[in-house]
Amino acid sequence: MARPPQETPTAGELEVLKVLWERGPSTVREVMEELNKHKQRAYTSVMSLLNVMTDKGLVTREPQGRAFVYQAHPPREKTLGGMVNDLLGRAFEGSASALVAHLLDESKPSAAELEEIRRLIDAYEREGDK
Repeated sequence: MARPPQETPTAGELEVLKVLWERGPSTVREVMEELNKHKQRAYTSVMSLLNVMTDKGLVTREPQGRAFVYQAHPPREKTLGGMVNDLLGRAFEGSASALVAHLLDESKPSAAELEEIRRLIDAYEREGDK
């Protein structure tokens, strides 16, 4: 039986999305050049991945001369929010505290990062009071 399509981006798709989020609209060649700074990929592989991502609605494309220009869609925050929500539901049964505890154990944040986390929690609580 075939596996159902994944709603969240795969690891390879996320790499491409990161390039598009940073660079903005880009051609296959521009995406490939950026990806190849870390690991070599063939032009046709990147083109195939972008075509699949277009079909999945992760990117849009517009013709520009003889090439297409690809753009991440939806925006970064919506995509990442969906990924976190998926992880929260599947791995942590909806428990935000379990997710945060695991995240802290695994990432070993610096004192500066912990202070930023506290600031974000305080801001979240203040927004909840309104």
